Amino acid sequence: MLGPDSSDDAIDWGGFGRPLFEDAAAMGLGRVGVIDVGSNSVRMVVFDGAARSPAYFYNEKIMCGLGAGLSESGRLNPEGRVRALSAIRRFAALAEGMGITPLTAVATAAVREASDGRDFRDEVERKTGIKIWIIDGREEARLSAQGVLLGWPGSYGLVCDIGGSSLELADLAEGRVGRRVTSPLGPLKLRDIKGGKKAKKAHINEVMTQLHAEMGTSKAMRLFLVGGSWRAIARIDMERRGHPLTVLHEYRMTARQVSKTADYIAKSDLQELRAKCHISDSRMSLVPLAILVLKSLVRKFKPKDIAISSYGIREGMLYEQMPRELRERDPLIEACRFAESKDARLPGFGRILYDFVKPLFPRANWQRKRIIKAACLLHDVSWRAHPDYRAEVTFDNATRANLGGLKHYERVFMGLALMYRYTSKPGGGRFSDLIDMLDDRQIKDAEILGRAMRLGAMLWVDGKQDPGTLKWKPKSGELHLRLTKDAEPLFGEVAEARFNALATALNGTGKVKFAK
Repeated sequence: MLGPDSSDDAIDWGGFGRPLFEDAAAMGLGRVGVIDVGSNSVRMVVFDGAARSPAYFYNEKIMCGLGAGLSESGRLNPEGRVRALSAIRRFAALAEGMGITPLTAVATAAVREASDGRDFRDEVERKTGIKIWIIDGREEARLSAQGVLLGWPGSYGLVCDIGGSSLELADLAEGRVGRRVTSPLGPLKLRDIKGGKKAKKAHINEVMTQLHAEMGTSKAMRLFLVGGSWRAIARIDMERRGHPLTVLHEYRMTARQVSKTADYIAKSDLQELRAKCHISDSRMSLVPLAILVLKSLVRKFKPKDIAISSYGIREGMLYEQMPRELRERDPLIEACRFAESKDARLPGFGRILYDFVKPLFPRANWQRKRIIKAACLLHDVSWRAHPDYRAEVTFDNATRANLGGLKHYERVFMGLALMYRYTSKPGGGRFSDLIDMLDDRQIKDAEILGRAMRLGAMLWVDGKQDPGTLKWKPKSGELHLRLTKDAEPLFGEVAEARFNALATALNGTGKVKFAK
C-alpha cells in the first residue's frame, strides 16, 4: 500500500498531492464524536474515516423541542428538558462504549436564551459528565459556515442556518467566514407570535430587512441552506419536481422553484405530503413557517443559486479541529483516496490510472478533471461485489454515497463511468431516470472514461509503474496505445478487445505500439 511514510518521498504525487489521512494530525481525527443540543432536536454524530471527508460512523437524533414555548415562558420546555437529558445520557453511554470520550458538545439558541439554560447545562454535566458549551448566535453562525467549508472549500456566498429558535447568517469569501448575524426567526419562536399568518409574515419581513441591512448584498451570490427545516423543504421540492436523486446534499433550487414549492405546500394535505417525503411529524409541523422565512430570505437577498448543505454546525465542530493543510484539501478526492486505500486490491493504482486516461480529455476543466480523478480512485473499490451486480453496486455507491463536493449530475456521471468500467453494456434499467439527468455529450464522455478505466484495469503492473500511454488524435481518428515493456505481456485478447471498444467509443480506430 502507498502510504505517507518516508519511503514515499520519491513519489511524484502529481495533481493528487501527498495523502494526509495517515498523518498524525489527521489520525487524531480518525473518530470524533460531537453533540448538538438544538432548540428542536438533540443529535450525536460520530465521524470516522478520512478526516477531510469522514463517514458518519454513528448518527442519532432525538426531537426534544427544548425551545417550544420559550417566548412565552422564558424557560426550556419541561418535557423537552427531560427528553434531552435522557438522550444525552444515552449518548454518553454510547460514546463510552465506542471509546471516543470526551465528546464535544454545544448548545444553541434555546439553552442560551432560557432562564434555566445554565441550570440545564449543569444538570447534564452532573449526571452524564458531558460539558456543554453554550455558544452565542455569532459563534453558531461561524461553526455552521465552517461546516459548509467542510464540503465546499474555497466557497463564497451566504450561509443561512435555521434552527428551532433562531436563524443565523454568515458571509463566506475565499473560503473564510466573514460577517455573522443572528435573529429570532426560528419556527418554534414564530409559532408563538400572535395575529395569525399575516402578523407572522410581517414580523419575518421586518426582521429580514434588518438582516439584509446588516449583511449587505453580494453580486453572483450563492446561498447555502443549513438546517433540518430547509432540508425538509428541499425534499418536498424534489417530490414536486419528480427529481430522481433524493440525496439532499448539493441539491440546487432557484428562487422560482422556492416560490412554486411554497404554493405546493400551501395547497397540500400536510400529513399526506409528510408520508410521501418521509418527514417526521415534528419537523413537518415547522415547514409552513419555515417556508415563509425562506420566501422572505430569497426575496430580500436575491441569490443567483441556492444549494442545500447537509453539513452544518456538527461538521463545523470537526472542521474546527483540522490542521490548515487538511482543510485546504478537496473533500471528494480525499474521501475517494481513503476508500481506495481501504478497499482496492492495488491501492495507489488510481493515481496511475488517472495519468493513463487523462489524455482522452484534453479540454476538461478543473471541475471535470476532479470527477475523473475521483472515478479512477474508485475504479476498483467494489471488486468484492458479486460479478453480476458489480456494475450496479458501483453506480449506487457513486450516486448515493456520503461524498462532499459533488453536484447531482456529477454523481450520475461518475456512476455511469464506473458502470462502464465493469461492463461493456450497462443497461439503463432502474437507473434510466438518473441517467436522463445527463446530456448526450456527458453520457458519451462517461462511456469513454469507463472504457478507458476498463482497459487500464487490465494493465496492472503494480501500484507505482505506468502501464503505458494513450494518445487520441481526433483529426485522424486514431487512438494510439504505447505499452511499456513490463505491461506488454498483459496485453492479451481481452485487453485488446477493450482497447478496440474504447477506440470505437471515440469513433476512431486503434493502433498499438509495443516497447522495443
